Amino acid sequence: MADIPDKEDTDLLITDWERKQFLAALHNRLFWVGEKIPYFVEMEGKKCKLHDRVWELINKETISDDEKQEIEECIQLLKKKELIDELELETKEMTREEAKGLFDETAGLLRAIMDLREIEEGISKEKEKKFHEMFSTQRTEEIRRWLNFLKDAGKV
Repeated sequence: MADIPDKEDTDLLITDWERKQFLAALHNRLFWVGEKIPYFVEMEGKKCKLHDRVWELINKETISDDEKQEIEECIQLLKKKELIDELELETKEMTREEAKGLFDETAGLLRAIMDLREIEEGISKEKEKKFHEMFSTQRTEEIRRWLNFLKDAGKV
């Protein structure tokens, strides 16, 4: 993401060019790489432990109907908050430091939305299952190669 200039420059207001850079980064295809889901987020006057809740849901074996409903409601609230944050980033007069903080929060909200959608659709569990299957297959192939090597070397 756009670097923040020297520390003494952080009190300066962001320029239109810097503002456009922040907004463009949010719409970049891989914006979420390295972004962290906020630990806490305030939505509709309530403070939510967003990071912990997403982590809990990712690690569950199955998602109940109530949890699916909760995920859908959370996605809608996060979308609403993200749009408000993005509008502020686009229009509000702010310092570079404030803009960077708002960008980080907004990117984290978008990351949370993506993760929640994957959980809701079951993609997370499917990806994990495929990874373990691929790992197991590769491990089996590696064992076969070693056995063939040892046979060829006359050790077996």
